[in-house]
Parts: sequence; C-alpha cells; structure tokens
Amino acid sequence: MTVAVITISDRASRGEYEDLSGPEIEAVLHQYMPEAVVHRHIVPDEPAEITAAFGRSAEADFILTTGGTGIGPRDVTPEVTVAYCDRLLPGIAETLRAESLKETPQAMLSRGTAGVKKETIIVNFPGSVKAVRLCTTVLVPVMEHAVQMLRGAGH
Repeated sequence: MTVAVITISDRASRGEYEDLSGPEIEAVLHQYMPEAVVHRHIVPDEPAEITAAFGRSAEADFILTTGGTGIGPRDVTPEVTVAYCDRLLPGIAETLRAESLKETPQAMLSRGTAGVKKETIIVNFPGSVKAVRLCTTVLVPVMEHAVQMLRGAGH
C-alpha cells in the first residue's frame, strides 16, 4: 500500500507552523499497516498547488489530505478534490463526519470529501491532530479492500 499524505496549510508551507497532522497520519498508518509506504508533502491553501500535489501523487493507492476542510475563506480542499476526482465516495466522508461528531460538535462544520481519480482514492481529513488520528483509524480497516475493489477484484 502506497499512501501520499498531503498537508494543506499556508503557515506550514511557509515554515511558520510545524506540521503535526501529517506525521500523525503516517504514525497511525504504520501502527496498523507497518508495510505501508508513506510520502508526505506540504502545500499552501492554493487550488493550483493542491491539484499539482495530487498529480505528483497519482501513483499512490491513497492520497490522504489534512487541512483546508473547514469554512474559512481559504479552505478550498473539498472543492479542489471534487474537481480533480472522476467519481465521489460519499460514504467515506459521511462516516468520517459521523464518527468525528461523537468527539466534537465542530465536526459538523467539516466539509471534507472523498473520491477516486483513476486508481487512486483521495480522502480529505480535517487539520487537527486529534481529528486525523480518529479519521485514519476509521479508514484503515477498509483501505486494502477499497484498493482491491478499485482494481476490479470481486467482493
């Protein structure tokens, strides 16, 4: 399993803020899938930069983003993801929001989405360490099956 983790943050991309969410996603992935190959990237909240990072990660089985899913004026990750994907996977985003809502009412403000581009699954996570820990843990059990299904394997 190859996973690209893309942190979307103006401050982290400028080096003004330490990216904690990207490393947390990687740590949780390795906890459950020690064999996973993880590549991390940091980009600003700019549609062209996010799209370019998706393109650079096109060989990954999964692209997991963190950040830019809220309602702030620069939060554009969901729009970029929807525009980039061939098909959406609403069940993933709905499940992540539902599980996150058990932890905090702010989860209902998350606009994260999920979709497929060719043979890569893209999932948006919020930007907090606590949220990415929860979301990664929720997603891990279906990741291998999702990749197999995307490549044409039967149920």
